[in-house]
Amino acid sequence: MYLKSLLKDKNYILLTVSLLTLVLLFGLNLAVGSVSIPFKSVINILLRDSQESIVWQNIIFKSRLPQSITAILAGSGLAISGLQMQTVFRNPLAGPSVLGVSSGASLGVAFVILLSGSIGGVVLSKVGFIGNVAITISAIIGSMAVMSLILYVSQKVKGNVTLLIIGVMIGYIASAIIGVLKFFSVEEDVKAYVIWGLGSFSRVSGNQIAPFVIMMLITIPLSFLLIKQMNIMLLGDGYARNLGLNINRSRALIIASAGILTAIVTAYCGPIVFLGMAVPHLCRSIFKTSDHKLLMPSVAIIGSILALGCNLISRMPGFEGALPINSVTSLIGAPIVASIIFKKRANETSE
Repeated sequence: MYLKSLLKDKNYILLTVSLLTLVLLFGLNLAVGSVSIPFKSVINILLRDSQESIVWQNIIFKSRLPQSITAILAGSGLAISGLQMQTVFRNPLAGPSVLGVSSGASLGVAFVILLSGSIGGVVLSKVGFIGNVAITISAIIGSMAVMSLILYVSQKVKGNVTLLIIGVMIGYIASAIIGVLKFFSVEEDVKAYVIWGLGSFSRVSGNQIAPFVIMMLITIPLSFLLIKQMNIMLLGDGYARNLGLNINRSRALIIASAGILTAIVTAYCGPIVFLGMAVPHLCRSIFKTSDHKLLMPSVAIIGSILALGCNLISRMPGFEGALPINSVTSLIGAPIVASIIFKKRANETSE
């Protein structure tokens, strides 16, 4: 009832349709793949009907269900992170990948996968739960280091273009360091890192799914506590200060939230591109609002929908194995951003 009171009738209908679309895509992700499973059997399996095929049960519980849950949480987390960064920097091109956050997380993971194998002779990514914890912590440290640098620079420079250039330079520096690590690493470690970098929702399974779900279910709701600060920041620093908002503290909290969300997703799924940038633009275009009380839940839902859609396309019947998720997100995300920019430009010209 509280959420409904915040929405206009049209937006409430759009949000309801989005939720139904999310449920439909979730079901399709469980049923469609190299092995097709009837929807009735999917429901029976989820209800623990032991009469269904053991093979189908294993496919659902060990592969498709963890993969679908991962796609929902990862898409939601990246979309929220992108919205937060676009709000803080007042820049439509801001996002986890553009400002170097994903590059920082990738560099941290590179140290774990490549450097640990070269020095210690053991790739931590293959040491079960301890390796997963090491990758997650290193990704968080890498992304937070980059976010801290961006926050520091944003207080020293006024131009958003300068900030974007610095983000791109951070990406180049990270790529250079990763290249050096690859040069001194053995072929097996390099291959493991390259496969990780292609991005995949299927990597989170078994004993990895529980910590990932727990961390995302904690960080995503916490990000909603920053809605009020984000709305006030839209008014500009002068009005925000007059309303009693501590600009530096709020900015640091929002950036920290965005950085941690990006780090967790990058650690478990690889550097997923374009979702964080495209989804906020898509939601603003659909719901015609800048109010974060509506934008935050809408980007979470639309981000999950796009992630599930990309995941479904990546493993459609006819493909051997699964396509890299980044290839699919780029093919879908880039046209979305481009079309919205052209539409906005056309509206400005007509006015």
